[in-house]
Amino acid sequence: MTLRSSRTEVTFCRPFTLSGYPDELPAGSYELLIEEELIQEISFAAYRRTALFLMVRRVGRTELRPITDADLDMAGVSLGETGTLT
Repeated sequence: MTLRSSRTEVTFCRPFTLSGYPDELPAGSYELLIEEELIQEISFAAYRRTALFLMVRRVGRTELRPITDADLDMAGVSLGETGTLT
């Protein structure tokens, strides 16, 4: 199985929450980690997204919080099929 990771920056215009976490995160720019795996059953190179993580930086630590497309939708942000922000 071939895996790849990429990062992009996402900007939230207002404070938001993520499912599974009680705290509200402030508006601002956050790094988004996108993990994908190669689909080997087809004759051309294609990847499927397996995970999304929002990097939440705090004083002295960084958390990787799992995030879903639904979380992004609720915050007004969406990812295109290539994983880039739209």
